Amino acid sequence: MFRENVEHLQKDMFGLFYSMPESMQQKAEDSEESAFYNWIFCNIDEQNFSSLYADSASRPNAPVNSMVSALIWMHRNNWTYDKLFRDMQFNLLTRLSFGLDDVETMPFCPATLFNFQNRLTSHYMETGQDLIEEIFDNLTSDQIKELGLKTNIQRTDSFLANSNIRDYTRVQILVETVIRFYRVLSDSDKQEFYEYFKDYLQGSSGQYIYKLQKSELPHEIEKLAKLYQWIVKRFKKNYRDVEIYKRLKRVYHEHFTVKNKKVYVKPVEQLSSDSLQSPDDPEATFRTKRGKNYKGRSINIVESIHPDNEINVITDVAVTQNNKDDSAILNERCQALISKTPDLEEIHYDGAYGSTQNDKKLQQHNITSVQTAVRGRKSLVRFEFEALDENRYLVKCPCQQTESTWTRTRFKACFDRRICSTCPHQDDCPAQKRKTNRTFYFDHDDVLKWHRANMIHHIPKERRTLRNNVEATVNEFKCKMRDGKLKVRNTFKTRIFAFTTAISVNFGRIYRYKMA
Repeated sequence: MFRENVEHLQKDMFGLFYSMPESMQQKAEDSEESAFYNWIFCNIDEQNFSSLYADSASRPNAPVNSMVSALIWMHRNNWTYDKLFRDMQFNLLTRLSFGLDDVETMPFCPATLFNFQNRLTSHYMETGQDLIEEIFDNLTSDQIKELGLKTNIQRTDSFLANSNIRDYTRVQILVETVIRFYRVLSDSDKQEFYEYFKDYLQGSSGQYIYKLQKSELPHEIEKLAKLYQWIVKRFKKNYRDVEIYKRLKRVYHEHFTVKNKKVYVKPVEQLSSDSLQSPDDPEATFRTKRGKNYKGRSINIVESIHPDNEINVITDVAVTQNNKDDSAILNERCQALISKTPDLEEIHYDGAYGSTQNDKKLQQHNITSVQTAVRGRKSLVRFEFEALDENRYLVKCPCQQTESTWTRTRFKACFDRRICSTCPHQDDCPAQKRKTNRTFYFDHDDVLKWHRANMIHHIPKERRTLRNNVEATVNEFKCKMRDGKLKVRNTFKTRIFAFTTAISVNFGRIYRYKMA
């Protein structure tokens, strides 16, 4: 049964706070923990979480605002669960940040906090509603209004977050999946089919492949291919709904192919980046960036950057597969970002976010995109376009301008070759040389792309480097990840990390601003 936690609102005259000397009371009121209680804890809408609990009369839930605050406080300080509960029990300021005004009460135990996270996960899987994201959105919206922040100019960036999983080789993940499937077999099936599995049951998957020579690996994969084919067929009837059987079947289709009832091993280059990276985190994906391999997810951050703001806050966070392009992430999050900050007029990003699809979508919403770097080869000649009507553009280069004409498939702009011959950029110009002129071909999408690339030259100089400091914001997340690896697995726990960290980052900025 759901019950709101309102007991903290009534201070006890004989409680922890009032039993302190006045000098300590003043220090406690000025502390970060006191600010956290007033700005975060007291503004968590517990009613949002009522759907997690039964409607019928039953044992009341543990305080939701305490559990959500614990997750935020834990990620803010990069604590372990042991450290969290130790401080909740023995640190007076930490207790005050959770509205605890005595030294006896504990609002929940570790098992209750774990069960709460499981409830959040199940709710997200069933409904698609992320209740922690809603807390972030509500808190951020209130902070923006209270501080009078301008959110019409924002910037975005992303980083890769490795999942807390082992690095499996191809053979090892095949063996590990077989071992885990064997564990779920009934005792009778284990006895009956032990002979088929026995080679892999003498130790861990790591110990098994350690004994193999490199020259033996191709034969071993072929052997596993036949075993997988047999398992998928033999156990389908009784185990088709068992999760590890589904995972094994997924691995079978990812690594092997069947032709004329004979199973073949897929070449390594045919393996998808979506293929299973670990049985412990089936949603993790693979990506190589700057020569380094990543297995996990991508976290995208958007924050306000208007020069008039004395502080800026994170306005949006997204967790996606790490093999998804940044431009696709921006395209997906565009509508959500506009709904959170309807006054958005200008967004700054690097070359990875630029795309024709984004140009069109942002143009529809009258949002100017400022790209601070160009993906791929950079042109040394800057073309600019002014629409004269639906079928004509005035095309400008550094030395001249001309009106375009329409061909059967695209626009054509012809430049005076005599002027071009004196241009210092003539060797780098994308316009093609002709007998009497230089011709530049383009379409509407090219106009959008050139407009995006040129926009940074049309805004005031003081706004051209606004995106740069987003790296500092990214570092506020990455500093809590040892060697780029999260302490958690699976998508939803990564979302909890991302949103609670974003809440804590915003809180920290506001606290420093108000206490300055």
